[in-house]
Amino acid sequence: MLDILIKGGTVIDGTGRPRRQADVATSGNIIEAVGDLGNAQASSVIDARNLIVAPGFIDMHTHSDTSLLDDPHGESKAYQGVTTEVMGNCSYSPFPIGPDGPKDTINKEPHSKAEWDWTDLDGWANRLEDNGISLNVAPQVGHGALRTAVGATSDRPATPDELEAMKRLAIESVEQGAFSMSTGLNLAPSGYAPTDEIVALCRAIAPYGAFYVTHARVGNGKHLSMIEEAVQIGNRSEIAVQFSHLAITDRRVYGHGPEMLNLFEQARANGLDITYDVYPYTAAGAGLDQTIPLWAQTGGVDRLIDRLQDTKTRVRVRNEVAAGLGGLTPQWETWVVSYLPHGSDPGEVGLSVKEIALRRGIEAAEAVLQLTEESRGTVSGVIHNRIESDVRLFLSHPLAMIGSDGTAVSPDGVYAGEPLHPRFYGTHPRILGRYVREQSLMSLETAVHKMTGMPAERLNLKDRGLVSEGMTADLAIFDPCQVTDHATFENPHQLSEGVLHVLVNGRPIVSNGKHTRALPGRVIRHQS
Repeated sequence: MLDILIKGGTVIDGTGRPRRQADVATSGNIIEAVGDLGNAQASSVIDARNLIVAPGFIDMHTHSDTSLLDDPHGESKAYQGVTTEVMGNCSYSPFPIGPDGPKDTINKEPHSKAEWDWTDLDGWANRLEDNGISLNVAPQVGHGALRTAVGATSDRPATPDELEAMKRLAIESVEQGAFSMSTGLNLAPSGYAPTDEIVALCRAIAPYGAFYVTHARVGNGKHLSMIEEAVQIGNRSEIAVQFSHLAITDRRVYGHGPEMLNLFEQARANGLDITYDVYPYTAAGAGLDQTIPLWAQTGGVDRLIDRLQDTKTRVRVRNEVAAGLGGLTPQWETWVVSYLPHGSDPGEVGLSVKEIALRRGIEAAEAVLQLTEESRGTVSGVIHNRIESDVRLFLSHPLAMIGSDGTAVSPDGVYAGEPLHPRFYGTHPRILGRYVREQSLMSLETAVHKMTGMPAERLNLKDRGLVSEGMTADLAIFDPCQVTDHATFENPHQLSEGVLHVLVNGRPIVSNGKHTRALPGRVIRHQS
């Protein structure tokens, strides 16, 4: 007998092909059959009339590296229909851990209450699976984590010995299941690396079938050069490239998206396998440290705090923060604080940097430095810095897939009460509701492909991302007329609705619109 029979639904299979009426049956964790299954018997039947049966969504860009240890049900993503979180982005990953441990490194998640007792991908993966998780997780190794592990946290190229050590750690991570190496090239310490260092590391992992994913050298005036460097790295390393969270944040070049997309298209025409991910919001989320020059952050947070105690150095840093990195004067009213560590003034959470500066009676740049000191560099926020027309352009391009840049959390978990970016809760239903149903920016089949088959192909997952016989039963069943995101910038902790059933490895984690509390997720590993 079959385990689950999904009757009378409309299948959008993840390939981009037109929808069709079909039943879907599962046995264990496998899709057993797709078609007219009118006489089939199953232990459980889901009535999918007027509903879409799609592959579970693969969120191509997340930061759920350790959040699932604290919030194992990952409700913010489960209610969206997400079944797999791709983590380890922007150079951050919870492995490898160097001899100094995770303390005060970029690896450590400030929100997490979980004890870190691992040193490599295997240890982290075993800890997650032993704990139990609702969602699947696909790991990537972060370049910043590699640099931190070998002690290369200063503003300089890695030494030959450090580079060799990073190569060994990168290869070890890929052999243990990492799909790629990620960079954060305007973040410390990843941003200290010259292009040649990234090329050397990519060349080391390319023979294992891994790819390169980049939070590129973004910044004011770099909307083209950041893509050009990514293309150069891909070509020189002979490695596939995934460009993270494509956007225009420099208000001087709003509307220049076609020039940027032309670089991707030219690279593809010249033989480079390059794609990108994007999220459907006109605001970013980032650490306040991204407004501080990289030279001031060399050596880690302790050295940064030391520099800010030196009067002459503090003036220099403050002047550069005030002027804006890349020569664009910051608009501090658009930079809203979403996280401050325990012990900070809770009344400042949800205020803009400009409002905090007025509250304290100081200039905005000085407020940035004070917040950095008080939080030891852990302040994060929401930055309203893009325009809708650019977002629409990047979403609709054939090379785009969907990545939330968010984290799997729960409304009553460790992030509860913080004014997070709504992308944590709403990214995928926002695509299906706002941009498909309401605005017809793309077809439903195209949107589902960008969330399923396309990221599965980038990850080279042979058993996920499609509704097809023999595939793993990761499925999202939703009402196309009702699927909606509710999270807002003012009230982000609102679960999406309209995704009525979600199966992970054949087991329901959402049933009739309610989380089942099941923990069938696992760490999916790259196969070299």
